[in-house]
Amino acid sequence: MNLLCRGLKAVFQVLLKGKYSFQYIINAEFDNCLFDTKDAFWHCKNVTVRNSTVNGEYLAWYSDSLTLINCKISGTQPFCYCKNLKIVDCEMVNTDLCFERSEVQANITSYVESIKNLLSGVIRVPEVGKIIFDIPQAKGKILID
Repeated sequence: MNLLCRGLKAVFQVLLKGKYSFQYIINAEFDNCLFDTKDAFWHCKNVTVRNSTVNGEYLAWYSDSLTLINCKISGTQPFCYCKNLKIVDCEMVNTDLCFERSEVQANITSYVESIKNLLSGVIRVPEVGKIIFDIPQAKGKILID
């Protein structure tokens, strides 16, 4: 399913199972949704997801100004190559190689398996299995609470 919204504020409540959902979507809000998808929110811009469950691989790559609030997130390699990513009080389950080459402000409420090459910003997390910084551009901060 591809949905494109321009120049308006759209609010959706969705139960979705599929692939490549909401790629290129602009200016949207989702509340109390269940997404079971692969490659969701790629290249999205100005999107907010609240009180939702998001399951899937490669979540939100190349997004700009994506905000997730009080969500449960699972799947491999989420949030890579993102700009202006905000994660507020979200749980991340079975997530690895998160945030690669991304600009992030995050408060995560659960253990994260691995975080890789955070370019900038701060991630607060109670516990991380592995932190990988293997490129010189990765200058983000990970604070273990």
